[in-house]
Amino acid sequence: MTDACDFVDAALQRESSWLRAEEAQARLGERHQYYGASVGAVRGTIRDMLRRHRGLGHDDITALSTELWSVPVFERRLAAVVLLQSRVAVLNNSDLTRIEGFVREAQLGELVDPLAADVVRPLIAALEGPAGTRADVVLDRWARDPDPWLRRAAALSRQAGPQPPARRSTTA
Repeated sequence: MTDACDFVDAALQRESSWLRAEEAQARLGERHQYYGASVGAVRGTIRDMLRRHRGLGHDDITALSTELWSVPVFERRLAAVVLLQSRVAVLNNSDLTRIEGFVREAQLGELVDPLAADVVRPLIAALEGPAGTRADVVLDRWARDPDPWLRRAAALSRQAGPQPPARRSTTA
């Protein structure tokens, strides 16, 4: 997945602005580095990457999201979230472990909230049977975790939101 990750990283750096980077750091803190690319640039970059790398399956999407997340740059991590948002239909309940790691590392509402509301919520809403039951167990554990960001993600994931078009059964 390095080609796709390199494409995203280079595009985000081309779209960067030192002024936006400084503003983001002042607003969001020093936990991450910042390129200063806009949210629109992040979304457009993921759209362009998906056009360039057609046919990415589950393993490709999850590997790329992990590769993007591995460097603590806010825009790269936001790109990982946007990627998961755009391909939530290929995710399954076993991906909650990866997402849990992202939430624990992010500790930032601008990353945790869209992960919970736009990735986890539609993912669990689409699961049924044993996969849905396992996902519910994971969210119950998150809700009791000492990490306030994980508890926040559990709460946001369970709020009412748009329903998926069809339910599917996924085993893992």
